[in-house]
Amino acid sequence: MNLLILFIILNAVNVVIQTVKSLLTIKGNKLVAASANAIAYGLYTIVVIYMVCELPLMLKVCIIGLCNFIGVFVVKLIEEKLQKTKLWKIEVTIPTAEKDKLITDCEKCDIPYNYIDINKYFIFNFYCNTKEETTHAKKILKKYNAKYFVSESHKTF
Repeated sequence: MNLLILFIILNAVNVVIQTVKSLLTIKGNKLVAASANAIAYGLYTIVVIYMVCELPLMLKVCIIGLCNFIGVFVVKLIEEKLQKTKLWKIEVTIPTAEKDKLITDCEKCDIPYNYIDINKYFIFNFYCNTKEETTHAKKILKKYNAKYFVSESHKTF
């Protein structure tokens, strides 16, 4: 029984560390990525030794599969919660005749915008700070069958 519990714990911890390692390798600097890899592969060596323990093969397969599903899901959920909201700029060009209707829709949904008159068309810029604003903007633009361009804010300093 102790072997089973140890096997489950080692695999659960390994999955979490391996997933975090993957994220840090992509998003972190050289030192963070190297440190995460060193820790992950150090623990993985221990996990490999326990892979040949005396537990039935199908039990090991089920434990590893379940640990991977739950571990990756939880780490990705935490990553989403920690992700900072970014400012999205959505730029759309619409015919002049649609301008007033689009303004009304934007004000109903409280989406920040500005616009520029370019004779036969208006260029609208939406500034979405939240996922909710972005969702509303997409719904509005779909209603007008509008073509649009989306850009994400970047930290420059």
